[in-house]
Amino acid sequence: MNVILETSFSGLKFFRRGKVRDIYESGDNLLIVSTDRLSAFDVIMNQGIPGKGAVLNKLSAFWLDYTKDIIQNHYITDDPSAYPHECGEYKNDLKGRSMLVKRSNPLPVECIVRGYISGSGWNDYRETGSISGINLPAGLRESDKLPEPVFTPSTKAEIGEHDMNISHNEAAALIGRDLFEKVAQVSVDVYKKCAEYALTKGIIIADTKMEFGTDENGELMLIDEVLTPDSSRFWSVVKYEPGRAQDSFDKQFVRDYLLSVNFNKRPPAPDLPQEIISKTAAKYISAYEILTGKKMEL
Repeated sequence: MNVILETSFSGLKFFRRGKVRDIYESGDNLLIVSTDRLSAFDVIMNQGIPGKGAVLNKLSAFWLDYTKDIIQNHYITDDPSAYPHECGEYKNDLKGRSMLVKRSNPLPVECIVRGYISGSGWNDYRETGSISGINLPAGLRESDKLPEPVFTPSTKAEIGEHDMNISHNEAAALIGRDLFEKVAQVSVDVYKKCAEYALTKGIIIADTKMEFGTDENGELMLIDEVLTPDSSRFWSVVKYEPGRAQDSFDKQFVRDYLLSVNFNKRPPAPDLPQEIISKTAAKYISAYEILTGKKMEL
């Protein structure tokens, strides 16, 4: 299985490179290529995860279709045979890990919905009893289910920098109160619908991070990846046990390893052992296959 860390399609117009995705211009649209790069603590690891880009791409396409009744999204197609002709010579590299999308104006906030308390939300709660200025009930344990999902926005940091949780008022100041309120409601609606579906497959979606933009008419649009193991915490219903960290189908497994070797969360990243790479690949593929009921083709 080929691992692609970076693409360089000379016949396409390069647009930008994110932590995981390489983006090219394609006429009025964009071509997003999901590589096998892995970012943990906002630091890009030296090695890729086999099959990761395909999982992110295919699972995002699955959720974008599943939530299109709630909010429009940027998806056009993930079939390379339907891409513009200039993409043709790269079809082997694009197959399974790319999608053609509409352009948008991305909002400068990360939209996080938490149904369970974990990660940075758990750390904030232990210190303040709240997350992003939202007061939560006393006595919650790590990984407890929250009474209702909460919307906790964060900044959108540059590569190598860390996202920071911000209050609702701070987020509203960035994008405007009306748009903020719509984003918050849509984020929760998308999370609820997908979390309810995932439970029927034996997976708890503890939290997730989404991104939105506006289209040429200023209308809200769901963009980027959606409910993947990179942007969400996926836990097993069978193994779920509040009061501790959970076994997961996501990159928390890599974060836990990095913490065990006292990684300082700054570049340069340490090399990942082959065992960690292989287990992470298996977790990502399992998440896709369980949620979609389809066999991952690599």
